[in-house]
Amino acid sequence: MTTRKDWDTYFLDMAYMASTRSRCNRRHVGAVLVQGKKLLGAAYNGAPMGVPDCSEAGCMLVEEYELDEREGALQVVKKQRCIRTIHAEQNLLLFTDPKDREHSIVYVTDQPCWTCANMLANSGISEIVYHRPYPKDSEKVATLMELKGIIIRHLDSYEPPAGTLSAAQH
Repeated sequence: MTTRKDWDTYFLDMAYMASTRSRCNRRHVGAVLVQGKKLLGAAYNGAPMGVPDCSEAGCMLVEEYELDEREGALQVVKKQRCIRTIHAEQNLLLFTDPKDREHSIVYVTDQPCWTCANMLANSGISEIVYHRPYPKDSEKVATLMELKGIIIRHLDSYEPPAGTLSAAQH
Protein backbone atom coordinates (compact mmCIF):
# COMPACT_ATOMS: atom_id res chain seq x y z
CA MET A 1 0.00 0.00 0.00
CA THR A 2 1.38 3.41 -0.96
CA THR A 3 1.63 6.19 1.56
CA ARG A 4 -0.84 9.03 1.12
CA LYS A 5 0.79 12.42 0.47
CA ASP A 6 0.33 15.16 3.04
CA TRP A 7 -1.53 18.30 1.90
CA ASP A 8 1.60 20.45 1.52
CA THR A 9 3.20 17.88 -0.77
CA TYR A 10 -0.03 17.39 -2.72
CA PHE A 11 -0.50 21.09 -3.45
CA LEU A 12 3.19 21.82 -4.06
CA ASP A 13 3.14 18.93 -6.56
CA MET A 14 0.31 20.77 -8.31
CA ALA A 15 2.35 23.97 -8.39
CA TYR A 16 5.22 22.07 -10.00
CA MET A 17 2.81 20.53 -12.52
CA ALA A 18 1.56 24.04 -13.39
CA SER A 19 5.19 25.12 -13.87
CA THR A 20 5.58 22.60 -16.71
CA ARG A 21 3.38 24.90 -18.86
CA SER A 22 6.01 27.67 -18.69
CA ARG A 23 8.02 28.37 -21.82
CA CYS A 24 10.59 30.51 -19.99
CA ASN A 25 14.17 29.57 -20.90
CA ARG A 26 15.51 30.54 -17.48
CA ARG A 27 13.13 29.05 -14.88
CA HIS A 28 9.74 27.38 -14.75
CA VAL A 29 7.63 28.61 -11.83
CA GLY A 30 4.15 27.49 -10.86
CA ALA A 31 1.68 28.64 -8.21
CA VAL A 32 -1.67 27.39 -6.93
CA LEU A 33 -4.31 29.00 -4.73
CA VAL A 34 -5.91 26.79 -2.08
CA GLN A 35 -8.67 27.44 0.42
CA GLY A 36 -9.76 24.79 2.87
CA LYS A 37 -8.08 21.99 0.89
CA LYS A 38 -9.88 23.15 -2.28
CA LEU A 39 -7.87 24.14 -5.36
CA LEU A 40 -9.11 27.54 -6.60
CA GLY A 41 -6.58 28.34 -9.29
CA ALA A 42 -3.25 27.52 -10.90
CA ALA A 43 -0.78 29.65 -12.85
CA TYR A 44 2.74 29.70 -14.26
CA ASN A 45 5.23 32.28 -15.46
CA GLY A 46 5.06 33.35 -19.08
CA ALA A 47 4.39 36.08 -21.61
CA PRO A 48 0.92 37.65 -21.76
CA MET A 49 -1.66 35.56 -23.63
CA GLY A 50 -1.40 35.88 -27.40
CA VAL A 51 2.11 37.36 -27.28
CA PRO A 52 5.21 35.42 -28.38
CA ASP A 53 7.02 33.99 -25.37
CA CYS A 54 10.74 33.66 -24.68
CA SER A 55 11.00 30.31 -26.47
CA GLU A 56 9.60 31.96 -29.63
CA ALA A 57 10.97 35.51 -29.46
CA GLY A 58 13.91 35.18 -27.06
CA CYS A 59 14.28 36.65 -23.62
CA MET A 60 13.72 40.38 -23.25
CA LEU A 61 16.66 41.04 -20.97
CA VAL A 62 17.40 44.29 -19.19
CA GLU A 63 20.54 45.04 -17.23
CA GLU A 64 20.34 46.30 -13.69
CA TYR A 65 22.90 47.27 -11.13
CA GLU A 66 22.51 46.31 -7.50
CA LEU A 67 24.47 46.85 -4.34
CA ASP A 68 25.54 43.53 -2.87
CA GLU A 69 27.33 42.99 0.41
CA ARG A 70 30.10 40.41 0.07
CA GLU A 71 32.65 39.70 2.76
CA GLY A 72 31.64 42.86 4.61
CA ALA A 73 32.09 45.21 1.63
CA LEU A 74 29.46 46.70 -0.67
CA GLN A 75 29.97 45.93 -4.34
CA VAL A 76 28.07 46.97 -7.43
CA VAL A 77 26.83 43.87 -9.25
CA LYS A 78 25.49 43.91 -12.81
CA LYS A 79 22.56 41.53 -13.32
CA GLN A 80 20.24 40.64 -16.16
CA ARG A 81 16.56 39.86 -15.82
CA CYS A 82 13.85 39.04 -18.32
CA ILE A 83 10.94 41.44 -18.49
CA ARG A 84 8.92 39.49 -21.10
CA THR A 85 7.31 37.16 -18.58
CA ILE A 86 4.63 37.70 -15.99
CA HIS A 87 5.49 35.86 -12.79
CA ALA A 88 3.40 32.86 -11.71
CA GLU A 89 2.16 34.64 -8.58
CA GLN A 90 1.09 37.65 -10.64
CA ASN A 91 -0.81 35.44 -13.10
CA LEU A 92 -2.44 33.64 -10.17
CA LEU A 93 -3.70 36.96 -8.78
CA LEU A 94 -4.87 38.09 -12.23
CA PHE A 95 -6.92 34.95 -12.85
CA THR A 96 -8.50 34.27 -9.45
CA ASP A 97 -11.40 35.96 -7.74
CA PRO A 98 -10.40 38.38 -4.95
CA LYS A 99 -13.09 36.83 -2.69
CA ASP A 100 -11.46 33.42 -3.14
CA ARG A 101 -8.10 34.75 -1.99
CA GLU A 102 -9.32 35.80 1.46
CA HIS A 103 -7.61 33.57 4.07
CA SER A 104 -6.22 31.27 1.34
CA ILE A 105 -2.82 29.64 0.91
CA VAL A 106 -0.55 30.13 -2.09
CA TYR A 107 1.72 27.20 -2.89
CA VAL A 108 4.54 28.28 -5.19
CA THR A 109 7.58 26.44 -6.52
CA ASP A 110 9.86 29.39 -5.71
CA GLN A 111 9.94 31.93 -2.92
CA PRO A 112 8.27 35.10 -4.20
CA CYS A 113 10.42 37.98 -5.38
CA TRP A 114 9.94 41.38 -3.77
CA THR A 115 7.38 42.57 -6.33
CA CYS A 116 5.28 39.40 -6.09
CA ALA A 117 5.53 39.46 -2.28
CA ASN A 118 4.12 43.01 -2.26
CA MET A 119 1.23 41.93 -4.47
CA LEU A 120 0.54 38.83 -2.36
CA ALA A 121 0.67 40.95 0.80
CA ASN A 122 -2.29 42.97 -0.48
CA SER A 123 -4.23 40.02 -1.88
CA GLY A 124 -5.93 38.75 1.28
CA ILE A 125 -4.03 35.45 1.53
CA SER A 126 -2.98 34.13 4.91
CA GLU A 127 -0.05 31.87 4.00
CA ILE A 128 2.65 31.20 1.40
CA VAL A 129 4.33 27.80 1.08
CA TYR A 130 7.33 27.48 -1.26
CA HIS A 131 10.12 25.06 -2.16
CA ARG A 132 13.09 26.83 -3.79
CA PRO A 133 14.49 29.86 -1.96
CA TYR A 134 15.15 33.21 -3.63
CA PRO A 135 18.05 34.50 -1.51
CA LYS A 136 18.17 37.96 -3.13
CA ASP A 137 14.85 39.04 -1.59
CA SER A 138 14.50 36.47 1.19
CA GLU A 139 15.03 38.74 4.21
CA LYS A 140 12.89 41.59 2.84
CA VAL A 141 10.07 39.22 1.95
CA ALA A 142 10.17 37.52 5.38
CA THR A 143 10.01 40.92 7.11
CA LEU A 144 7.10 42.07 4.95
CA MET A 145 5.13 38.89 5.61
CA GLU A 146 5.75 39.17 9.35
CA LEU A 147 4.48 42.76 9.30
CA LYS A 148 1.37 41.67 7.37
CA GLY A 149 0.76 38.62 9.59
CA ILE A 150 1.12 36.26 6.62
CA ILE A 151 2.75 32.92 7.37
CA ILE A 152 5.57 32.00 4.98
CA ARG A 153 6.97 28.49 5.04
CA HIS A 154 9.91 26.94 3.20
CA LEU A 155 9.57 23.21 2.48
CA ASP A 156 13.26 22.46 1.94
CA SER A 157 12.94 18.67 2.28
CA TYR A 158 10.23 18.48 -0.41
CA GLU A 159 11.01 16.50 -3.59
CA PRO A 160 9.30 17.73 -6.81
CA PRO A 161 7.49 15.17 -8.99
CA ALA A 162 9.65 13.44 -11.61
CA GLY A 163 9.88 15.34 -14.88
CA THR A 164 8.81 18.73 -13.54
CA LEU A 165 12.24 20.38 -13.35
CA SER A 166 13.44 21.74 -16.67
CA ALA A 167 17.10 21.54 -17.68
CA ALA A 168 17.33 25.35 -17.52
CA GLN A 169 16.49 25.51 -13.82
CA HIS A 170 19.29 26.10 -11.38
